[in-house]
Amino acid sequence: MNEVLADYAAAATPALIAGYDALTSAQIYASVHDCLPREPARIADIGAGTGRDAAWFAEQGHRVLAVEPVRAFREAGIALHGDRIAWLDDQLPDLAKLRTCEPFDLVTLCAVWHHLDAAGRARTMPNLARATAPGGRLILSLRHDPDPPGCGTFPAPPEEAIALARAAGFALTRRADAESVHAESRAKGVRWTWLVLTKSGRDSTGK
Repeated sequence: MNEVLADYAAAATPALIAGYDALTSAQIYASVHDCLPREPARIADIGAGTGRDAAWFAEQGHRVLAVEPVRAFREAGIALHGDRIAWLDDQLPDLAKLRTCEPFDLVTLCAVWHHLDAAGRARTMPNLARATAPGGRLILSLRHDPDPPGCGTFPAPPEEAIALARAAGFALTRRADAESVHAESRAKGVRWTWLVLTKSGRDSTGK
């Protein structure tokens, strides 16, 4: 994961940042929009980039923590979105700082999962469960690329993610396939699977 973050830091040009924020969060989350909280909720957006989605959640009245380890993205996000969202410098798979926070009603990982290998995913899922409140939801988007995986990317089979989630105390609420919102990626045949996972209402003590 450190290599992936180094690559993102090196590539965090103004053009990349502008392109990232040009995409529409409502369109990106269209497949799972009805699964998002309707009442004000606490949301953690992990791998938030420049805070595009986090700011969109905040506009809907939610309290949002944008978790992003690349400093250039955090700085750009603060400049773009001001104090509408809070920021945390933390990274997968351990999420050591996030685990000290009160659990969230919704945890999201948009376009992040494919940067973790199988071992990293196995380490990550229990930490995502710790970050999600009982009865809360975890939303993952899984990238499927027809080309061979590049450096720092890995195939993201939905069955693997679902099995890891169930072992960590989540139940599958929604599985939806979607085309890429990004025109260039869509032209290359990139597709996505969205998973909505709901954590058991019981806490770790079984109450």
